[in-house]
Amino acid sequence: MRSDTYDPPKATDRRAGYIRWFADLTNEEVAVVGGKNASLGEMVGNLGQAGISVPDGFATTADAYRRFVHENELDEPVRDALDRKDRGQATLEDTGRTIRSLILNGAFPGDVEAEIRQAYRALSERYGGDAVDVAVRSSATAEDLPEASFAGQLESYLNVTGEDELLHTCRRCYASLFTDRGISYREERGFDHMEIALSVGVQKMVRSDTGSAGVLFTLDTETGFPDVVIIDAAWGLGESVVQGRVNPDRYMVFKPLLKADVKPILEKARGEKEQKVVYSDDGSGIKSVETNEKERLSYVLSDPEILKLATWGMVIEDHYGRPMDVEWAKDGETDQLFIVQARPETVQSRESLESLRTYTLREEGHPLVRGVSVGNAIASGTVRRIEDPGEGGRFRDGDILVTERTDPDWGPILNRAGGVVTDLGGRTSHAAIVSRELGVPAIVGTENGTQILEDGIEVTVSCAEGDEGIVYEGLLDFETAEVNLEGLPDTKTRIMLNIANPAASFRWWRLPCRGVGLARLEFTIGDVIGIHPMALARFEAVEDPEIRRQIEEQTKGYDDRAEYFVERLAWGVAKIAASQYPDPVIVRTSDFKTSEYAELLGGEGFEPRENNPMLGFRGASRYYSERYRPGFELECRAIRRVRDEIGLENVVVMIPFCRTLNEADRVLEVLAENGLQRGANGLEVYVMAEVPSNVFLAEEFGQRFDGFSIGSNDLTQLVLGVDRDSEELATLFNERDGAVKRAISDLIERAHECGTPVGICGQAPSDYPDFAAFLVREGIDSISLNPDSVVEVLKRVAEVEGECGR
Repeated sequence: MRSDTYDPPKATDRRAGYIRWFADLTNEEVAVVGGKNASLGEMVGNLGQAGISVPDGFATTADAYRRFVHENELDEPVRDALDRKDRGQATLEDTGRTIRSLILNGAFPGDVEAEIRQAYRALSERYGGDAVDVAVRSSATAEDLPEASFAGQLESYLNVTGEDELLHTCRRCYASLFTDRGISYREERGFDHMEIALSVGVQKMVRSDTGSAGVLFTLDTETGFPDVVIIDAAWGLGESVVQGRVNPDRYMVFKPLLKADVKPILEKARGEKEQKVVYSDDGSGIKSVETNEKERLSYVLSDPEILKLATWGMVIEDHYGRPMDVEWAKDGETDQLFIVQARPETVQSRESLESLRTYTLREEGHPLVRGVSVGNAIASGTVRRIEDPGEGGRFRDGDILVTERTDPDWGPILNRAGGVVTDLGGRTSHAAIVSRELGVPAIVGTENGTQILEDGIEVTVSCAEGDEGIVYEGLLDFETAEVNLEGLPDTKTRIMLNIANPAASFRWWRLPCRGVGLARLEFTIGDVIGIHPMALARFEAVEDPEIRRQIEEQTKGYDDRAEYFVERLAWGVAKIAASQYPDPVIVRTSDFKTSEYAELLGGEGFEPRENNPMLGFRGASRYYSERYRPGFELECRAIRRVRDEIGLENVVVMIPFCRTLNEADRVLEVLAENGLQRGANGLEVYVMAEVPSNVFLAEEFGQRFDGFSIGSNDLTQLVLGVDRDSEELATLFNERDGAVKRAISDLIERAHECGTPVGICGQAPSDYPDFAAFLVREGIDSISLNPDSVVEVLKRVAEVEGECGR
C-alpha cells in the first residue's frame, strides 16, 4: 500500500492488467488475488473434471487496489489516521470512519475501471444477459491462510447488477478493509495494515434465493473427528446461515463409506429456518423474508443432494490436502448444486493429536436453556444480555454474552466473553465460528435464551455433554484435564470404550481404543426420542388425549410414527459405530427396567407394576413377549438400517439379561425374523454375562452366541445376593469379592475352551486398576472402559501383560 513501493504491472508482462479470470488462477497466487479468490481459481481450473460446479467470474488484483490508493493519494492520509489512533488522538470508530470515507470518495483510475467494466460485460455475455447478477466479495492478500482466518472481517455483497453498481461495490469492498472490526482483528494478530492489499472477487450469482444454500466442513467442527462431512442448509441465500439469522438443517455424512453402495448419512436434524434471504424487489440487493410452514417442516436437501455435496467436499479436501470450510448453493431455477467458496478449516485442524483436553461437571445443576453446543468446554460467569454491540461498555471480561445473534461487529465483545449464548444460528453461524476460534464455549440456536437468562444472574455454560449445550443456574463446580496421548503402549488385550451418548462419541476418537465394548441404547431412547416404543408401534392403544397430543406434536411430519423412533435410534447407533469404524461396536439392545420404561412418554399404559424391577421384566425376556415385541422390532429395524443401509457392518448386537438357553433361542429367532440373522452379512450376536446361569452354562451359551461381555454390576448383585441400588448394603457390594472373581475366572476359562471370546463392559475395570490387572492375568480378551479411565488402565494392562508374558 505504500506509494514508494508501488510498482505498476508492465505492459509486456503476460499477466499484465488488473483483472484475472478465475480459470487463470491457482492457489499459489494469494499475493495477487487473496486467499478466497485464489481458491476459487484453483477449483475452477482443477476440479471441474471431477464434476464440481463452480460459478464463473473474475478477480481484481492486489495491484488494482494499490493503484487505486496511489492514484487517489490515500497512502499518507490512511497512515496518518492510523498513527493518530495509536497515539490516542482518535478513537477506533473515528479512525475507521475517516479511512472508509476516503476510500469511498476515491475514483478508479481510468484503465482499471475500463478493465472491470470490460470483464463484467464479458461475464454477462457468458451467461446470456445484458447485466448479469453477481456476488462481490472481498479477498485480502493474507485472507483464509491456515494461520490467519479473516472470516467475517471483510464485506461481501450479493445480487449486484450493472457496471456502475459493481464499481461502487468494489469501493465498498476496499473500504471494508478498514472496518472497526477489521482494524482490531489485524492488530490483535500482528498484521501490518499497510502491507495488506485487497482483491475483489466478482462471481455469477447462483439463484439460491429461490433455492437453498449453506456451509459444509470436511471434519466435525467440535471434536476434529476427520471422518465426517457436516452440512448446514437453509432456504434462500447463504447469508442466513453464515450470519446466524436462522437455525439451519444439519446433516452428517460418514466419509469412509461414501464410495460404497450404501447411504452413509449419520444424522439429519431439521432446523426451524424461520427466515430466508432473497433478492430485493428493486432488482438489486437482498432482503430477509419469513419462510412458510412447508419450508420450515421440510428438509432443505434430499438424500442424493446431501451425498453429492459430501462427495464434493471430500474431493476438495483431497485436492487441498487438508480439512476445508466450503460454501455451497443450490439454484432454485435449475436445481443445480454449486460450490461458491472454499477455504482451509482453521481451528480443529490445528489441534494437537498428542493430547486431549477434557471438561467434566462435578455437580448437578438446574438447566435453564438448551441449544446446540459449540466448543467442548465449560465456563461459568455472569450473564450480560446485550442487544447491540454498541453496549459493549457494560460488558466485563469473562461475562457470558447472551444475545439474539452476532455478526462481525460483535468481535470486540466476543474477544472478552467467557461464554456465548444466542437465540439463533447453527454450528456454522458467526457466533459459533468465532467462539470456536477463541476457544470459548457457545450455545447457539436456543430460541429463548434472551427471554430466560436475566441480565446479571450467574450461570454455567456446559458444552461438554454432547451435541446439546446446556446453561445451568449458578456457578457449578467443574474440572479440566489434559490427557497426554504420546507414547502409549500397545496391548494384546483389546481396550474398548463404553459409550452411552451418541453425540459425545466423537469426542474420544483420539483415544487409542479398538472399538466400543458397550454402546447403550437407553440414552438415545430416553433422552433423544423420549417416547415409549410401544406408544409409537401401537399408537391406537394410547388412551390419554394429552399424551396423544404430545406424541403427535413430537412426530409431526412423519406419516409412520414408528419411523420417528427407528430413524432417530438408527442415527444414534450410527454415530457411535462411525466413531470407531472399522473396529467392532457392540450395541446392547435396550435394558430399561419397567419403572424406567414407564417414565417415557406414553409408557405407563404399556408397563406392568413390579415390586422388584431389577429382577423383573427386563432384557431378553421382553424381546419375545407380545407385551413388548413390537417395540423391540423397532430396535431391530434401526440396527438393520445402520448395518444394511448406512453400511456400518462393524455393529455387533448384544443381548442383555438372558436367563436361560430357551430364552436365548427365542431371542435369536426374533432377531432373525427381523432381518438380523446371526452370521448373515457377518453379523455377530453377543450375550451379556451377568446372570449366574451364563457362567454355569458357559459352553451352551457359547454355542449360541459369538461372544460374552461381562456385566460386573449385575453379576455381582446376583452372585452375592446384594441389591446394587441399596444404600444399606453398599458396603457388601464388591465386584472384587472372591466369589465374583471366581465366577469370572470360570467363565473365561470355559468360554475359551469352546473358542468364544470374553470381554467386560462393567464399571469395575474403570474404577479399580487391580481389578483390571486380575482380568488380564485371567486372559480376558477385551476390556471396555469409560473414556476418562482409558489412558491409565491401558498403561496398567501393558505392565501386567509384560509381567505375565501375554
